Amino acid sequence: MIRYAAAFLVMATAADAQSVKLQGSEIGILLTDNTVVGVWEGVNYRQYFGEDGVTIYAQDNARSTRGEWRIEGDEYQSIWPNDADWEGWFVMEYAGQWFWVSKTTPPTPFEVLEGEQLIAE
Repeated sequence: MIRYAAAFLVMATAADAQSVKLQGSEIGILLTDNTVVGVWEGVNYRQYFGEDGVTIYAQDNARSTRGEWRIEGDEYQSIWPNDADWEGWFVMEYAGQWFWVSKTTPPTPFEVLEGEQLIAE
């Protein structure tokens, strides 16, 4: 999967430095059966995206949470226990970096690791 994701990196280079909004199919290729790592609200996290629509979110010093994920149009969407509705995010690529983007939060960077890597080595 990471091989395919690496192809997206070519879309924006330092020379033309344009942000690119991924299409739904590209988000699926990027996330499916892979783990995302980043910092959310000041806390390190890892999130795995299973092919079966299950996602596991793990933060430092906290219990993991199991939710569901899907692609609707050009959005990644997730729903978690106690949520009433699905929440959507766009995925952007800018100068070789991935970002979660929504109307309510600033772009938040993340990295993609191949496979299920919920435990840091």
